[in-house]
Amino acid sequence: MREVLDRWKAAFDGHRTDAMADLFTTDALFQGFGPTVTAGRDAVRAYYEAVPDDRTADVTVLHTYTIGDQVAGGFADVTFRDPAGWEAAVHLSLVLRRDEGSWRIRQYHVSRVITDH
Repeated sequence: MREVLDRWKAAFDGHRTDAMADLFTTDALFQGFGPTVTAGRDAVRAYYEAVPDDRTADVTVLHTYTIGDQVAGGFADVTFRDPAGWEAAVHLSLVLRRDEGSWRIRQYHVSRVITDH
């Protein structure tokens, strides 16, 4: 989980959308900030192409688990930021699957953390 999220963070921070898409299985289910669930690497690539280039992500892995040798999952807290001061905290849940010789994201779901200040 940590290795996948380290690669995800590096690709996100570098706005490398092809590298982002390659982290996902070809049949991945994906739900980012919007209400729509999408599927597949092309949808993942399109989602990240729409993210502004200057955004970065800070990731804290909270919990991981495995189901046999081929499936793993877990939860992380992620805070997205940009240089102008925009910030969004989310809970991230992932399901990983061994695919094409490495761990890839099969299911990705964010839930925005709303706090009253």
